[in-house]
Amino acid sequence: MKIQFESTLDFQAQAIEAVADLFSGQQIDRTQFTVTAGTRGNQGTLGLVETDLGVGNRLALLPDELQANLNAVQLRNGLAPSAPPLGGDFTIEMETGTGKTYVYLRTAFELNRRYGFTKFVIVVPSLAIKEGVLKTLEMTREHFQSLYPEARGYDFYTYDSSRLGQVRDFATSHHLRFMVATIQSLYSVQDAAEEGEGVPTGGRGRKRAERVIHRPNEQTGGEKPIDLLRATLPVVIVDEPQSVDGGEEGKGKQALGLLNPLCTLRYSATHLNKAQMLYRLDAVDAYERRLVKGIEVASLQVSSGHNKPYVRVLEVRPGRARTAPSAVLELDVKEGGRVRRKHVTVLSGFDLEQETERELYRGMRVGEIRAAKKEKLVELQLPGDTKWLEEGQEFGGVNEDDLVRAMIARTIEEHLDKELRLRPRGLKVLSLFFIDRVDNYRLYAEDGTPQRGKYAEMFEQEYKRLAGLPKYHALFEGVDLTQAASAVHDGYFSVDKRRVGGKTVETYKDTSGSTAADEDAYHLIMQAKEKLLDLNTPLKFIFSHSALREGWDNPNIFQICVLREMSTERQRRQTIGRGLRLAVNQQGERVRDDGVNVLTVVATESYEAFAEGLQKEIEQDTGIRFGVVEAHVFAGLSVAGSDGQPEPLGFERSQALHAHLRAAGYVGRDGRIQDTLRNDLRAGTVRLPPEFEAVRAGVEATLTKLAGKLEIKNADERVTVRTRRAVLDSPEFQALWERICAKTSYSVDFSTAELIRTCTAALAEMPPVPRTQVQTMVAAIGIDKGGVTATLSQTHAPTALREADIVLPDLLGVLQDRTQLTRRTLAEIVRGSGRLNDFQRNPQAFLEAAAEAINTRKRALLVSGVKYEKTGDWYAQELLDQEISAYLKNTLAATKSVYDRVIYDSPNIERGFAEDLERNSAVKVYAKLPDWFRVPTPLGDYNPDWAVVLEENSVERLYFVVETKGTLFAEALRPTEQGKIACAKEHFAAVADAESGNAQYVQATTLQDVFDAR
Repeated sequence: MKIQFESTLDFQAQAIEAVADLFSGQQIDRTQFTVTAGTRGNQGTLGLVETDLGVGNRLALLPDELQANLNAVQLRNGLAPSAPPLGGDFTIEMETGTGKTYVYLRTAFELNRRYGFTKFVIVVPSLAIKEGVLKTLEMTREHFQSLYPEARGYDFYTYDSSRLGQVRDFATSHHLRFMVATIQSLYSVQDAAEEGEGVPTGGRGRKRAERVIHRPNEQTGGEKPIDLLRATLPVVIVDEPQSVDGGEEGKGKQALGLLNPLCTLRYSATHLNKAQMLYRLDAVDAYERRLVKGIEVASLQVSSGHNKPYVRVLEVRPGRARTAPSAVLELDVKEGGRVRRKHVTVLSGFDLEQETERELYRGMRVGEIRAAKKEKLVELQLPGDTKWLEEGQEFGGVNEDDLVRAMIARTIEEHLDKELRLRPRGLKVLSLFFIDRVDNYRLYAEDGTPQRGKYAEMFEQEYKRLAGLPKYHALFEGVDLTQAASAVHDGYFSVDKRRVGGKTVETYKDTSGSTAADEDAYHLIMQAKEKLLDLNTPLKFIFSHSALREGWDNPNIFQICVLREMSTERQRRQTIGRGLRLAVNQQGERVRDDGVNVLTVVATESYEAFAEGLQKEIEQDTGIRFGVVEAHVFAGLSVAGSDGQPEPLGFERSQALHAHLRAAGYVGRDGRIQDTLRNDLRAGTVRLPPEFEAVRAGVEATLTKLAGKLEIKNADERVTVRTRRAVLDSPEFQALWERICAKTSYSVDFSTAELIRTCTAALAEMPPVPRTQVQTMVAAIGIDKGGVTATLSQTHAPTALREADIVLPDLLGVLQDRTQLTRRTLAEIVRGSGRLNDFQRNPQAFLEAAAEAINTRKRALLVSGVKYEKTGDWYAQELLDQEISAYLKNTLAATKSVYDRVIYDSPNIERGFAEDLERNSAVKVYAKLPDWFRVPTPLGDYNPDWAVVLEENSVERLYFVVETKGTLFAEALRPTEQGKIACAKEHFAAVADAESGNAQYVQATTLQDVFDAR
């Protein structure tokens, strides 16, 4: 099986274009430099005198041109503009699971194609992430070669101090090259005991040695490897920069500077430094757009288990000027005759018996509270003993093993339920356990023989017990459960070989995942990804230590369970990030089905507490301010310009709209959304100035997102939605289904002459393409004890440059790649536009503008010329007779529907429409059409919302297919939505039956709109 990569995802294309457009106007060029070698000397020296030419990147744009490009990209993406001076670092934020590695690799290919950049160094914080990047490079080779045939000679390798010839190839090759390196390998010095580099330690102390990358070497012709890398002016791509930079010391940041990068592109979901952001796809965007799995929490909370004193340290707070440090503890407190688990703020010396009013806490006091940045501890004084607890640690409560067993059993049950449902669809279900200590899962006898730890024993016992239940009979018919229980689980830990009884055995140790000793385990994990997805591979449950915290994921992880001692806790975002990718089937294809893509997190806290904690982490990690409207947030909304072409609203008009929201009482002085706005959003009565009516839909969509919170679902509220046989078999529904069940294929019929005419006009009407210009700026230099300063004092008008050495690219070939039109058609368009001089003046700028203009007109013609024909196939009614898993809060009880509950996405539009359908006596039957009911269109498949039967005057029956939107005005919808709706009208007109007629296709916001369309 091969995982398939999608090349048409819009959010990934936007991230790639954001970086590519940063260099708009850059000409294809490569700088050649001389790779010098060791000088000729005595016989004992290297004596290599070579003058091979190396090939590096070159940046021809001036700082003010880059600044203008940067601000234009930020405007398009609705980001706050970065003020001068321009820096070398650029930020791209992408939520975990949305294809960050694919995006930055494809960005490199795009930069190579457009501007000729050939040298890219990918810097990662750990071996785990390095292995993941190398695996992705391996898996995508065929994919990228098909997309970028001009880059077929590309290659990649990891920086390896024992294979420095690869560094020389990186520097001298004319082809695209990737070098993947851990940040530690770039440090100027190292501990001599690391990775076998350096000198022997000698004596008791550890010597510090210069790393191989900073020492002359024979394999690099006597040059320092770092110097060869520096000479190429590489584009440096930093994966997880918050871990690479090196914290307060900034060692990683300094090491990145040694590479002399042309620019540094920083990719992460959790940036600490967000300088010069180009693109942002944050956690809320990813969840709302269903680019990652939905999240549910299976909460295991102890109920009535207050028979032992329980203390959990939730937070340690430093003291202020005149106040002592404090701590927030979770305690079992007696209130109103009942015991409840509560959060209590305490100081040093507090008596816990008094705080809880429970004798169980007698003799327990709060001792010293330490609130240092790196040491947050609470001393718990017990009768005759003392315990020190860190944040997240707990003491007492229920037996730990009992709770662990319950969590294991819940995870297995969730797993088997999904396997029962998904295995027939060709999806392998995987579950991931994070454990606190390896010896809880695997032990070793004195002779080195491996033995099961207590977690492994619990797992096999619970697996056999649950697998034997009647509801799972279809999964285990004829299977030896003892053998199966042993085969379905395994642990991935770092391997440490040692001598036991005269032979070498492998033992497993706790590991942080940052040392070379861990590499064997990472190879096993990363290289087995596709094998793990194979239904024929018995392994389904993976136990791991912290090695899988970062840099590893698998698309078919559906359950994550954190098994820990009561004293440890993991970050929620880091935990769920391992399982957010959308699932794949046995053909390696992504399955985009909300009913499938659900990640279940087995936790011991309530789902409300989990959601609250996750939201805090997102705010801390990403800087998202939930419920706050920033002044620039509307800048990227599209409006019609004076020439009728779409253009961004812009920062100034966004600020004006923000000022109106404040004046209207919709947002506070700090930008925080008020309840009046939430109420008006629900009622559809938001007041906007007339000049912003054209962007109302976009404004309301933005405000709705900001007004809400990230939704985490409760696994215990999951319900099974079943069909109503009486409705499904009724004559009314049978007649409705006959009118809509036919499948169609489409063809696009448009005149080539019309295509040429309209695209020629688009090119002719394009804004002028400027020449390459030089901008002169004068700055006064001041030198004093404070340092050297430069103050801009004067600027001159830009001067156009006549670049006689411009190599013109293949105009028709590039446009053919970007528009998929023939060279002959493109030749007519370009010649007729009269803009060939612009191409000669600035080829890159012309190509970018021309491709966009042609594609815009081409899409409009595709939709206007689409024609549908019935194929003879149809959607079988039996497909409706399936149980569907849903959440209670997103469903509505129904009596007229094909299903006993209606599943809705929008609580305002769809729920309200369903309620109207249930209440109105004229509605006989209806169905919320399932995801698999799709209409093919040139712009992608389309899934209509509803099928409805109305009865008028108790005689005439009317049949409708309904699309519910928040507006009936086409101009308020995105162009793709407009196009799909237009295609859907043609489809349903084509499926009309000569005898029974057709179902009328209607766009509606309420049921009244359907009646009005009769």
